[in-house]
Amino acid sequence: MSARVRVVMVGAALIWLSQSGSAAEPISSPIPVEPYSWHNVVIEGGGFVTGIFFHPRQKGLIYARTDVGGAYRWDDAAHRWMPLTDWLGDVSLTGIESLAVDPSDPARVYLAAGIYSRDQAAILRSADEGRTWQRTDVPFKMGGNESGRFNGERLAVDPNDSAVLFFGSRGDGLWKSVDGAVTWQKVTAFPAVGTAIAVSGNFGGRFNFPPQAVGIVFVVFDPASGSNGKPTPVIYAGVADLATNLFYSADGGNTWQMVPGQPAGLRPNHAVLASDGELYLTYGKEPGPNTMTDGAVWKFNTESRVWTDITPLRPPDGGQPFGYGAIAVDPEHPASVVATTFCRWKPHDEIFRSTNGGASWMPLLQSGRWDYSNAPYTAGRVPHWMGSIQIDPFDSNHVLFSTGYGIWGCDNLTDADAGRPTHWSFSDAGLEETVPLALISPPDGAHLLSGLGDIDGFRHDDLKKSPRTGFSGPRFSNTEDLAFAGRHPEIIVRTGTSNHGQTRAAISVDDGQNWTCLASEPPGSAGAGGITISADGKTIVWTPRRGGANCSTDRGSNWLACAGIRRGVRVVADPENALRFYAFDPWDSRVLASTNGALNFTATEATLPPMEESSRNFGFSGVGTSLLVATPGREGDLWLTLQAGGLYHSSDGGESFVRLESVQAADSLGFGKASGEKEFPTQFLAGKIAGVRGLFRSDDSGITWTRINDDEHQYGAISHVTGDPRIPGRVYFATSGRGIIYGDPVPDPK
Repeated sequence: MSARVRVVMVGAALIWLSQSGSAAEPISSPIPVEPYSWHNVVIEGGGFVTGIFFHPRQKGLIYARTDVGGAYRWDDAAHRWMPLTDWLGDVSLTGIESLAVDPSDPARVYLAAGIYSRDQAAILRSADEGRTWQRTDVPFKMGGNESGRFNGERLAVDPNDSAVLFFGSRGDGLWKSVDGAVTWQKVTAFPAVGTAIAVSGNFGGRFNFPPQAVGIVFVVFDPASGSNGKPTPVIYAGVADLATNLFYSADGGNTWQMVPGQPAGLRPNHAVLASDGELYLTYGKEPGPNTMTDGAVWKFNTESRVWTDITPLRPPDGGQPFGYGAIAVDPEHPASVVATTFCRWKPHDEIFRSTNGGASWMPLLQSGRWDYSNAPYTAGRVPHWMGSIQIDPFDSNHVLFSTGYGIWGCDNLTDADAGRPTHWSFSDAGLEETVPLALISPPDGAHLLSGLGDIDGFRHDDLKKSPRTGFSGPRFSNTEDLAFAGRHPEIIVRTGTSNHGQTRAAISVDDGQNWTCLASEPPGSAGAGGITISADGKTIVWTPRRGGANCSTDRGSNWLACAGIRRGVRVVADPENALRFYAFDPWDSRVLASTNGALNFTATEATLPPMEESSRNFGFSGVGTSLLVATPGREGDLWLTLQAGGLYHSSDGGESFVRLESVQAADSLGFGKASGEKEFPTQFLAGKIAGVRGLFRSDDSGITWTRINDDEHQYGAISHVTGDPRIPGRVYFATSGRGIIYGDPVPDPK
């Protein structure tokens, strides 16, 4: 593989790191740099944790991987999760397909990074518990956020020879490294079923995506078959196929055979080898996570070659189809096993425990005691998508399992053996895996309101505490847009996706404390889309995702179509003049303006460059779109981010624009409290200046810029940038899966 480099910002100097991690001579930064301190807005959890890993030889060393939010390491002293991949500036690597620890060396950890199989993938390796990383781009594809993403583990380190690793890919077969993951070679002897088109699965649920390759879902070494310092001869590999799906090698992966007598008709998704030689496997008819309609749990005696069906509860149970997700064995007690159901929606998913190798089982969750105090918003949620479960190798009472919204832990597991209830708490301190879709920071009330994917959104009065609840009133799956009235910021509107047949937009008149659905949706609307509200809080303009802009002056009882504006174009309200609204049409590169309360829009005289086709989507506040934003407190002052086209400013209501030549790319722009005695609000920009991509601040209306993030804080992608109108220098932004980040200038020690 060719050498790679990455840039690390240290103070005001750029340091280039080679693939080996050595530092070259620092070069001068092309722009000023100001140090900031960065923190998560605390929600805790929020997304699918796809894997949990206890190191077998170091107590308290635990890792977790997620489908879109990178990887974490548990800090046992601080009792919180520490993010390991915030340095990634490439969103395509923020989905972690698989994670592997080196059983022989606690300091070494590996990540298979690749969020979608259409994008670049890489193997990341660390020799210091994930504090620093080296990267090798690989030719095989990954899908950290695709079907079967909790299956595994695909990546495995040889317990007898740390230089040897195997990786089971989705559609490109089995791969091997003999130099500690620096280079990779395809294992051509592995059966073709590992790359067969049949080894795929539908995403499932309400999504109508094409089938996605799932391929080889786990690799398991048998350490007892070898000796220290030599490659382990016996290896097992599972393939997401309904027919022959379990293979083994007795010569270190040089040749492969099917395991005889294996069950058919279901796909394996997890396997764990107990110290007594029993290989435990969970199965599902589909690879999950959205759908799984059948499943089982089996064990295979690797000495006698005997298979035993040990399924705790046979699907379907009372007509409810489901499968089995994760399985774990107590390293100290190989007959003690826990297994999770998957997609058992009624009455709920369950964890089963056995102390006799699966001969009998007991349910744990139906009589469990639950502590929601760390994240009160989870009180109304039932554990689902239990894709990983692990028993602490140093404490048989300690178990962790993952869900679609975080990690739960128990410290009295063996109490269940005496019929006593198990106690569970949300073990997610420091783990933030939300995808923010909209952020606002009004000048009064709560400092931050957020719209999030999957879990609606929150009003944060205290950024350091998980809110007691989400938005009070109508609950949406995703909150897609938020806006407040410029001269009455206590009036706020939002849009969101709904599974309950309710109107997909709501209004609050008390700073977001309480919400009421709008009376109706615009005729022919489809999707949530964008929303704005006039400066006086009386006119709402809603542009559904696949509909035309409509306005209402009676909170949705009646709607009038906005004339002169293309279907799907997002509208922005003037923050001072209640009659003025604006829009940018990316297809015609035209700015549109209304002076009669959004009833009619006409094109201004502004001449703007044509948009790149990749930016011509009518997204509402996301990455990959051009955005028109209005300066708070100033009538007719507009800014247009054209991504690779740069940043443009208008002070005459969009009639003319001036390009800021210093800005090479503009993805997102927000405003905060003016600096010192200045009158113009501070600006925060996610984009590129002087050849450097990052987050920037301007205190002089865009004349000069200072970089405020560094290359260790890139979070995959930065979007939805906004400042705080009450706190100097404070900035908020959305990430691609690491939640909401806020930053403050580091005080000058002088």
